[in-house]
Amino acid sequence: MIDQTRLPRETKFVTCTDYLQVADAIKGMIIRGAPAIGVAAAMGVAIGVQKSPNPDADFETICATLATTRPTAVNLFWGIERMKRLWASLAGKPAAEKIAAMIAEAIVVKDEDVAICKQIGAHGAPLVPDGKTVLTHCNAGALATAGYGTALGVIRAAVESGKSIDVFADETRPWLQGARLTAWELQQDNIPTTLITDNMAGHFLRSGRIGCVVVGADRIAANGDVANKIGTYSVAVLARENGVPFYVAAPISTLDLTLAGGEQIPIEERAASEVTGVHGVPIAPDGIAVKNPAFDVTPNRYVTAIITERGVARAPFTESLAQLAK
Repeated sequence: MIDQTRLPRETKFVTCTDYLQVADAIKGMIIRGAPAIGVAAAMGVAIGVQKSPNPDADFETICATLATTRPTAVNLFWGIERMKRLWASLAGKPAAEKIAAMIAEAIVVKDEDVAICKQIGAHGAPLVPDGKTVLTHCNAGALATAGYGTALGVIRAAVESGKSIDVFADETRPWLQGARLTAWELQQDNIPTTLITDNMAGHFLRSGRIGCVVVGADRIAANGDVANKIGTYSVAVLARENGVPFYVAAPISTLDLTLAGGEQIPIEERAASEVTGVHGVPIAPDGIAVKNPAFDVTPNRYVTAIITERGVARAPFTESLAQLAK
């Protein structure tokens, strides 16, 4: 996997040879983005059973270790549960056959994710206004998935369809996924991109230049409340105030229909050092109190539509999401 903590200054690949290394990569943000985490988790389980001297005895520990890495992105748990179901179905089979099946399934999860992102892009491209700017927050691109991207997949598909658009990327403090990752990705594709600080979003949404906002998601409740990178809620409110459509692009695996609303979504709290410094350079006084939630929840009333690989869901989301998830 590309080490996302080093982009854009250095493109370094990390090879994980056991499940503990995969867990550390997820926890340490070497790999991030809900769909990518789901794929990594599936591969972590497969590597775990492949390397274990007693996979039947170690299986639950492997899964539990990977499940403790990041609490908000539901794709993590989706990937692990998918591998658990397969393992259970293989009970009584020879160990070599079980391990081979788990490895093959992890590869299928990866390949499916790329195809899903392409389908999300196809459903979302018609919603992007031609000749306008698209605003995005955080990074929901190829780096956050197995390839192509969710929100950036919509943007890529719109460009591929012949639309003349450009992108404004929020920097996305404190990890700067917009500045470091989204800007880098879109530059690779020669898609015109302008980097703005997070607190500039309202100014540009009011200007009339922005045709729509497209973001990804880490978990979507049954009622359409969306957990995404911290700052997304602010962008959604500003978009509504200025009459700009706010779209969420995410695979069906990001839906958590067991949760009635967003207030039930667990929010990861990360280290204070991410706020008090930027890449190791201190920017705040020593000893200052810090809060650092990694995600916020955007209530469904601010969401114009949710774009999935199976189609576009609109309000009432309790009905439309349930229908797509069947």
